[in-house]
Amino acid sequence: MRRATAIAALVLVMAAGCTGTEGAATNTTAARGMVDFLDYGDFGGGAEPQANYNPYLTATHLGAVGYLFEKLVIFNKYSCEPVPWLAESFAWADPRTLTFKIRQSVQWSDGRPLTAKDVDYSYNLIKKHEALDTAGVWRYIKSVTTTAPDTITMTFKEPGAAAFTKAVDVPIVPEHIWSTQADPVTFVNADKPVGTGPYLVKSFNRQQLAIERNPRYWQADKIKVQEIRFHKADGGGSIDQLKLSRGEYDHNAMFVPDVKKAFVDRDPEHNHYWYPPGGVIAVYLNLTKAPFDDLAFRKALTTAFDHKQIIDKAQYGYVRQASQTGLIVPGQNAWLPQGIADEGRIPYDAAKADAALTTAGYAKDAKGRRLGKDGKPIAFAFKVPGEWTDWLTAAQITVKNLTALGFDVNLETPDFPTFDSERAVGDFDMLYGVFGGSCNMYQNFADPLSTAQSAPIGKKAAANHVRWNDPETDRLVEQLRVSPDESVQKQAVAGLAKIMMDQVPVIPLWYGAKWFQYRTAKAVGWPSEQDPYAAPGDDLLIITRLRPA
Repeated sequence: MRRATAIAALVLVMAAGCTGTEGAATNTTAARGMVDFLDYGDFGGGAEPQANYNPYLTATHLGAVGYLFEKLVIFNKYSCEPVPWLAESFAWADPRTLTFKIRQSVQWSDGRPLTAKDVDYSYNLIKKHEALDTAGVWRYIKSVTTTAPDTITMTFKEPGAAAFTKAVDVPIVPEHIWSTQADPVTFVNADKPVGTGPYLVKSFNRQQLAIERNPRYWQADKIKVQEIRFHKADGGGSIDQLKLSRGEYDHNAMFVPDVKKAFVDRDPEHNHYWYPPGGVIAVYLNLTKAPFDDLAFRKALTTAFDHKQIIDKAQYGYVRQASQTGLIVPGQNAWLPQGIADEGRIPYDAAKADAALTTAGYAKDAKGRRLGKDGKPIAFAFKVPGEWTDWLTAAQITVKNLTALGFDVNLETPDFPTFDSERAVGDFDMLYGVFGGSCNMYQNFADPLSTAQSAPIGKKAAANHVRWNDPETDRLVEQLRVSPDESVQKQAVAGLAKIMMDQVPVIPLWYGAKWFQYRTAKAVGWPSEQDPYAAPGDDLLIITRLRPA
């Protein structure tokens, strides 16, 4: 998993081939209240990138497609609020029927108007050509039809609430362009791609991609950056880190060891970073085995782990302790039930864990060994992928915490494929697992907790690797699956958060980080801890907020 640990001292960076976009900024656009250009990081496309702006070919297209094509609804992935986009509004007629009112002010970049028929066409295009439906949305959708000049009706095969985030995550393409293509699956859309997004392709070579402001954009008044230049990151992590430290990027998203020293301190006025929380990294216990099947034992362990040491030593201080609720706080605080102290974070307290274990019937013998209820010393293995150095460091701290409580713990370090396989079939005692972090609350809780995601030991579980089996959990997960009513969904999440707190199916430790570095020398208005209006990767929300410094 990780990652370089030091920035190269001196690196000679080869200049990119001429694209017609190099050179210093001029004052022309600045005089009009515009940022002349911003330099971003990698543009994707693999090791040998080609001009590919087919938004459905997710494995090979260039990353700028997110600025060319738009969707009906986008999500603020920090707060998980849906933001109407090409659809100015949406409403559930019933749990299986969703209607969208399409904006009437939107033009394609060639001047043609966006219509509901374009939306209808885009959805049915990926139905007809399954290779384009990379997210599998038609597993959930029954039909998408134009039911009025400005209205799209989407029907689902089953109640669609749980599939909403997937169903709206489909790029909309112009029917008048794409319907002329003999094979949309191989169409790379390289010649002046037409979209509704805020940018047009200006130039491309295998070292640099430049996109320029679309004057016909329906929110053109909000776009204050004339040009964005992406640079191929083919020199390795250390070279990109060096370029970042020199101020050659206005924005990037990469892991940087000691980002304060390597980046911020080089220009404290302009160099900044924000690493909001992503998914939950948790201690997974095999709940089919003793003593992990004992609730009192699990609850005692909630105070057993030194989160701060893990965060400081294994995660460079970049992350935060996770909430036992399973929610990503503070971004998802709107889903947090009332009355939970400190947003569900349980403090490290080894003495409390020791006392709770003894009270639960797991005393120590004269040698300080923790005994099971059968009177025998408790011994088990903790597994972690050996090549994941940050997890390995964290696991060493976790094992040290457990050993201090009298457990005999063997740290095992298989390679990731072995680790992943053994986790899936339940061949473990204790290990780390990851869940949550998305804006799909159903998936966030169903994956680690639903019996539908479990399997008998020896069989591959889809996601419920701990084998949690609880009828009330399944009832609440089903409530999340079928109800489009947000108040009902929040009731279900509150119940699931309570189960996480009271029944401890897993023990969250820390959140993964979303890397995000930015400079304010040219542009301001970036999301930050002080103004978390969007998450890293919410490109359309961010670009509509940037303005000249």
